[in-house]
Amino acid sequence: MQEKKIVVRFQETNQIDQFNEEIQTLISQTKAFSANAYAPYSNFKVSAGLVLDNGEIIKGTNVENASYPVSICAERTLLSHAVSNYPNNVIKTMAVYVDKAIGSPVSPCGVCRQTLLEIELKQKSPIQLILVSKEGVYWIFDSAKDLLPVYFDGEAL
Repeated sequence: MQEKKIVVRFQETNQIDQFNEEIQTLISQTKAFSANAYAPYSNFKVSAGLVLDNGEIIKGTNVENASYPVSICAERTLLSHAVSNYPNNVIKTMAVYVDKAIGSPVSPCGVCRQTLLEIELKQKSPIQLILVSKEGVYWIFDSAKDLLPVYFDGEAL
């Protein structure tokens, strides 16, 4: 048996001024939008925002339900909206913010990672991901593939 190793590469900063103005605006709007999250059960408010290739910023939040499996994450809320309403636009960057002081950013769940990957493959262009903590720590991934290095896609069907 041969051991294999997967390395996940990303950048980390706590300086928002290291981002260009468009990304700073995206992060600021995404953080503010977390107030719209519907999280009455967990109080785990998540917002996501993205920049399209036309410069437009759109946002989404998590929406909980007393029947937890019916809940939807902010990332999938936003991606569903983007693909449905902007089918010919490319998603350049997505920011994800959790409005809870836990010290570091929170990574998207597995279902959201798979959805991000599917959209990235559909548009044939990487989606930069910026994960944002309440304390101002930023993790920057160049592609959704970086969060899901061993992925399942349509080629396996």
